[in-house]
Amino acid sequence: MIESPGPLRRWVLAARPRTLPAALVPVVVGASLVRPAPLEWLNSTLCVIVALALQIGTNYANDYSDGVRGTDEVRVGPFRLTASSLVEPSRVKYAAWAFFSIAAVAGLALASRTSWWLIVVGLTAILAGWFYTGGPRPYGYYGFGELFVLIYFGFVATVGTSYVQHLTVPGSSWWFGLATGAMACALLEANNLRDVEGDRVSGKKTLAARLGRLRASWLYAICVAGVVLGMVMGGEAIDGAVAIVLYIPALRMAFSPRSGRELLALLQASARSQLALGALLVVTFFVTR
Repeated sequence: MIESPGPLRRWVLAARPRTLPAALVPVVVGASLVRPAPLEWLNSTLCVIVALALQIGTNYANDYSDGVRGTDEVRVGPFRLTASSLVEPSRVKYAAWAFFSIAAVAGLALASRTSWWLIVVGLTAILAGWFYTGGPRPYGYYGFGELFVLIYFGFVATVGTSYVQHLTVPGSSWWFGLATGAMACALLEANNLRDVEGDRVSGKKTLAARLGRLRASWLYAICVAGVVLGMVMGGEAIDGAVAIVLYIPALRMAFSPRSGRELLALLQASARSQLALGALLVVTFFVTR
């Protein structure tokens, strides 16, 4: 019998730490893009708080919504609070909105220092985080998760963070938004590839579930191609070549016969690649600009 995690650890696990690079990397890359101009440290810090709070809030919201729908009853992924019955669903929902509130407060502070239009962007991000698996017709159940991730964990996070540095948008930030968004999509595909069979049984029609385990491997490859394309078109071809090398182990797993729990390592490999490439881009910007 597997021992249940303790009161604190269960919340940490449900926050899904391996997904947090999806929030952190685009912000750090976006801030570093303004080099050689100086960084606006306070605005950058507020962006980090917004991004991490949104990610954790979305993770708890997914935990709650999937749990009350019964979707997580056939999952093979990380620990879930609601499905485990160790925590009342209402507490999970309140935790989600607590983190969304943290994101909102930090976002208001950021908007007051830069542009009030950021309030609109932030509001759409919170709604997108909740309705990913929440509400009567969650768009994550109909194959639109990748679009959400690309927009908010790619373009919005990267371009937005770059903008709040000096209220201008470097042209290359759009390409690096594609690169960071594609990294986040690869993380999502790693998760969805693992859950293909369970999602099909529960009626969760992700793109991976629609295509099936074997054909969905190409979705992961397309995400990696997006990472490379964004870096190359952004002017960092060498970093793009490094990205190919870093993702080779993950690509091999994606196209292997592995399924279910055997693909847990794919999520780990995707997160490591994302962190490594984010760090590489930051170093590149600081050294070459």
